[in-house]
Amino acid sequence: MITTTMSLKSNFFATPCWGRHGVSQFWSQQQLATILVSKSRKLGRVHCQSKTAEVEIRKCSPFLESELLSGNGGLPLTEWRTVPDIWRTSAEKFGDRVAVVDPYHDPPTTMTYKQLDQEIVDFSEGLRVIGLKPHEKIALFADNSCRWLVADQGMMASGAINVVRGSRSSDQELLQLYSHSESVALAIDNPEMYNRIADTFSSHAAVRFVILLWGEKSSLITEARQGYPVYTYKEIIELGHKSRVDLLDSEDASKTFTFQITIGRIPVANKLVLGKQYSYEAINSDDVATLVYTSGTTGNPKGVMLTHKNLLHQIMNLWEIVPAVPGDRFLSMLPPWHAYERACEYFIFTYGTEQVYTTVKNLKEDLRRYQPHYLISVPLVYETLYSGILKQINSNSAARKLIAQLFLRISMAFMEAKRIYEGKCLTKDTKQPSHIVSLLDWLWARTIAAILLPLHMLAKKIVYSKIHSGIGISKAGISGGGSLSSHVDKFFEAIDIKIQNGYGLTESAPVIAARSLTCNVSIVLGSIGRPIRHVEVKVVNSETDEVLPPGSKGTVKARGPLIMKGYYKNPVATKQAIDEDGWLNTGDLGWIVPDHSIGRSRNCGGVIVLEGRAKDTIVLSTGENVEPSEIEEAAMGSSLIQQIVVIGQDQRRLGAIIVPNKEEVLLAAKRSAVVDSETTEVSKEKTVGLLHDELRKWTSGCSFQVGPILVVDQPFTIDSGLLTPTMKIKRDTVAALYKEQIDNLYK
Repeated sequence: MITTTMSLKSNFFATPCWGRHGVSQFWSQQQLATILVSKSRKLGRVHCQSKTAEVEIRKCSPFLESELLSGNGGLPLTEWRTVPDIWRTSAEKFGDRVAVVDPYHDPPTTMTYKQLDQEIVDFSEGLRVIGLKPHEKIALFADNSCRWLVADQGMMASGAINVVRGSRSSDQELLQLYSHSESVALAIDNPEMYNRIADTFSSHAAVRFVILLWGEKSSLITEARQGYPVYTYKEIIELGHKSRVDLLDSEDASKTFTFQITIGRIPVANKLVLGKQYSYEAINSDDVATLVYTSGTTGNPKGVMLTHKNLLHQIMNLWEIVPAVPGDRFLSMLPPWHAYERACEYFIFTYGTEQVYTTVKNLKEDLRRYQPHYLISVPLVYETLYSGILKQINSNSAARKLIAQLFLRISMAFMEAKRIYEGKCLTKDTKQPSHIVSLLDWLWARTIAAILLPLHMLAKKIVYSKIHSGIGISKAGISGGGSLSSHVDKFFEAIDIKIQNGYGLTESAPVIAARSLTCNVSIVLGSIGRPIRHVEVKVVNSETDEVLPPGSKGTVKARGPLIMKGYYKNPVATKQAIDEDGWLNTGDLGWIVPDHSIGRSRNCGGVIVLEGRAKDTIVLSTGENVEPSEIEEAAMGSSLIQQIVVIGQDQRRLGAIIVPNKEEVLLAAKRSAVVDSETTEVSKEKTVGLLHDELRKWTSGCSFQVGPILVVDQPFTIDSGLLTPTMKIKRDTVAALYKEQIDNLYK
């Protein structure tokens, strides 16, 4: 007896099935039903059952790709659950407004908000098509560009975790990050980078596929091509776009049927695949979005796990710091994988701004060309702008130079008086000043400011307006990722360019505190402003963990929804960084300004002041602790000093490694008649003497003075491994490199 059990739906599909001789046949459901019914008349009763095929689980951003989630018509704006959700909202709000301008890649690219949204969803689907699964890691090793942004957001939207770094990192460093993160594939800048790293990766890592963000596969060296597919950016976009069209147009493209024919008691199974079946699930806010490896100024880099929730906190709270409006132009030059740059980029795109990508090489020209409202950068860039402006002033005729310098002094004196009467001067003193002293102080400062105001306004018209037209930045420069030198801070204040100094760590996604444009009293020079919304900050004793009162210096700790999930595969380091109550130990030393109701500090209460890194503290053989950053920042006020690292651990006195600005040293030597006017180079001995004089002048207000100086010719650079990709000096690496010379210096 032969029994066949069957039940089929009536839709017509071309269905692959194996025939009795192993030949692949294509049947429609109707044809299949006809055949089986016909057979049943000969063999006996027909009984058919349908079974659901194995389902592939896919992740998606619930607002960005709401059409993939059945019954979900989109979430309210206040309920973004992932970072990529912001793009659908921005596309609906700002549509054809320009979002990004990328002039230095081939081809030069301009994209509107609608186009950016479309490319992100297409890239995300393209990744699914080539086999990237949710929660898998994919390395994104590339530099600043609009395609980096699309790749980054496409990866997040697919539920994958990107592992980010710039192309200038060494092959070994990139391999270390790839291997430690357990990445399965690579997205890299261009063919040149692929040709550089291919051999290293092919012999030490398993790579499923490679994506080139820029360039064509024809530029790959034949010998470098390995046994895995290489896709271009355009191919991923095209694959994704076609797949999305098929998914949305074909209602039954996700059905798989299984039937079973029983001959006697022997079951004969057969499977008809009518298309692949997918089940879409929303990415969770607590899912890891990205792995960002710390720069490693001290010790090995650690993989910081940042969740969508961490990054969304920044997106939804940074407007209080930077009140961006549609049409504002931002100039971007920082590595986009750095948490500071990324958080700012995500945030500004929710307000309809325009971002222009530039490079270090083109920054000066692009400031003049694009006249940005905002510049997001690190202190080194503002120091470079400061030096460039002074150099231009000094290159003028003697009369013009004298006038400009006089105006600068007047403006700085005016601003100092203004800070006093506005109550924006820092103090550690918890004791309130008397009302009489405060009143007299206010009257004196007000009088001085009133006298100097006309001259300051004249300076703005005659001198500063030309500086403004040269560097743009009509609203504010935003400085983060390091300590901003006080002389640079005061200079930009004097010429009426606002600098918003902020503070944070990769581990806090990153902004913890910043000076705010929306609240004028928050612009307090020498500070990093107040904590942003939903962030708690406290200062504790580093040994006892006891909370210290305002005005007392200790270790800064922070808590809130911005704190990382932890270090990847490093629970010990995670436990050391975050305590049981969720407080992150920043490793920075600082204090909180006490509250005063009157006097020159009345508007500074709650403002945070930083005073260096705990790990950077130098302990002299006398037992005294020295924060080198204070001395280094003061020393950088000298135009003769290009870079400086203060040293002296376990020594009787401090020393310094200095990279001199040779042009300025030569000019100073000629001015002081150390060399004659025909000399083209200054000896090291005379350079040391000039630098000693400069250090005494600029660090006179510091608690400690620098003794022996080691002058080195080669600047500290990223390529030499002495600067992090965010342009911070690797103190330990510099000290190790010059260890022998340092030892001789102290002999």
